[in-house]
Amino acid sequence: MSNLFNSIGPFVSHHLQVDDLHTLYIEECGNPSGLPVVFLHGGPGAGCAPFHRRYFDPDIYRIILFDQRGCGKSTPHACLEKNTSWDLVSDIETIRHHLKIDKWVVFGGSWGSTLGLLYAQTHPDSVSGLILRGIFLARNKDVQWFYQQGTSRLFPDYWEKFIKPIPESERGDMVQAYSKQLTGDDEMQQLRAAKAWSIWEGMTATLETDKSVVESFANPHSALSIARIECHYFMHDCWLKPDQLINDIQAIRHIPGYIVHGRYDVICPVEQAWELSKAWPEAELSIVSDAGHAVVERGITQELLRATREMSEKLE
Repeated sequence: MSNLFNSIGPFVSHHLQVDDLHTLYIEECGNPSGLPVVFLHGGPGAGCAPFHRRYFDPDIYRIILFDQRGCGKSTPHACLEKNTSWDLVSDIETIRHHLKIDKWVVFGGSWGSTLGLLYAQTHPDSVSGLILRGIFLARNKDVQWFYQQGTSRLFPDYWEKFIKPIPESERGDMVQAYSKQLTGDDEMQQLRAAKAWSIWEGMTATLETDKSVVESFANPHSALSIARIECHYFMHDCWLKPDQLINDIQAIRHIPGYIVHGRYDVICPVEQAWELSKAWPEAELSIVSDAGHAVVERGITQELLRATREMSEKLE
């Protein structure tokens, strides 16, 4: 990540109560008078990290990051109640109004690309540009690829560890089987299942397994929110209609867009970015030849930095 902008801290942070249960952690970095950009993290349930601030020129951008419901510094932690895709879309608009921002660039990766598309299609007048990475269209076949049969055939050794907590009789529907363990009353069992679920993602996120990435996914605090919230969303098809994000693309085709995707992404295969690009030809697609899924991979980083630079020039 040596090409990222220098490490910076927030110039202000907020704890914004969005309903009678959830309070979101928000931070602003960079130039208070700059081009607003909102960072949508992955998961759902992963939360933001300090290095996420560094994809944007702090002299140009007013960088807004927030932890989505139930993760990071938002509270209550790993909570599934009142936690849906549409709640998150509403939260983004609430934050925009709270910060008195007219329009902003939306930057999202993995689940953040899903949420970015859904938000932009719902509120196109609030979005000045889209930069999306590691496209996840949240269709049943996309979930099945990673959690049932697909990636399992490429990483049988890692897969064996992923399925280990699940009784053999329940392995025909891994998402449902994990949901049972992640929402059960046994907190130790919840944590064991959460770590197995999250580590599976960390082990397969990069072209070559990256120890630091795996360790971040194995952290018990983040693993619990990642596993519980991801599984909760996938059990409900992310509250989306089949092919919704492709079918509703017309709403955002006028918005400047960049799509960045790793050629060897085994979590969200590149066909998802390709299908999005075919439906949205106005957006620029960049397929990184030597990368997998993770935002930290060198080629992905370079393309995202180029996209943030060029987006600022377009909107200047």
